[in-house]
Amino acid sequence: MKIDIIGVPVDLGAGRRGVDMGPSAIRYAHLQQELEKLGYEVHDKGNVEVPIAETCNVNEPKLRYIDCIVPMARRTAGAVATSIQAGRFPVVLGGDHSIALGSIRGAARQRKIGVLWVDAHADFNTPETTPSGNIHGMPLAALCGYGDRRLVQLWEETVPVIDPRRVAIIGARDLDSGEKPLLREAGVLVMGMEQIDRMGMFEAVSKAIARISQDVDGIYLSFDMDSLEPRHAPGVGTPVTGGLTYREAHLACEMAYETGKLLGIDMVESNPILDTGNQTARLSVELVTSAVGRRTWSD
Repeated sequence: MKIDIIGVPVDLGAGRRGVDMGPSAIRYAHLQQELEKLGYEVHDKGNVEVPIAETCNVNEPKLRYIDCIVPMARRTAGAVATSIQAGRFPVVLGGDHSIALGSIRGAARQRKIGVLWVDAHADFNTPETTPSGNIHGMPLAALCGYGDRRLVQLWEETVPVIDPRRVAIIGARDLDSGEKPLLREAGVLVMGMEQIDRMGMFEAVSKAIARISQDVDGIYLSFDMDSLEPRHAPGVGTPVTGGLTYREAHLACEMAYETGKLLGIDMVESNPILDTGNQTARLSVELVTSAVGRRTWSD
């Protein structure tokens, strides 16, 4: 397998600054070297162009920085689509989770995909439901056809970009009140921490993969580091206690790899300003390697 590393240094979608340095922190934690140790040919494609907040205006409080986020998403979609079309595997480094507006759209170009969304949050808000106006809380809804038209349809592509019945959220534990009815209406599978506690991580991810893998050309993994218990990943902007353990997070990535259908990965929301000794970025690297086939005893 040939891997492309694509950085998207954006913090425009988040409520706290600093996550734009996430791609640099993950690279500094030796992502390329660790992937090359596994025998992969790795090309770092650099960063997608993203303006800094100081050059952008907040003209719409319920869609903060939308005028700068939409071009970023278009460029990200192009980079991911080009990578997959060339037969390569994109590893997309955030930045905040608004990058998925582009990365998943690029992966879905000319194909039907399922999405495994590992996150403490559903990111299923719209301008009508958002409590903050932060667009990193809206990408999954937009990809499923809900929300502002500028996010739902970046070009003239068919919408929704992904079938919500082929989306599974793993690790949710902080849903906004307006998201819940939308998720039910859309038919998204939500495996919250209470379900994981009851059935175990293996069964929860197995159920999710069975749902999203039906009648698709491939699946995409979008992994938010705040899905983990904060002691494992302290460098995130929206930490929520009661999250995935270290091993549960790795298992999700390992099982995604084992499907043989994985098209690409997002690794998002690592904020080095809030981190301790680059711990969160180092764990991001470990999780990426698990998602591309790293094994220990079972090798």
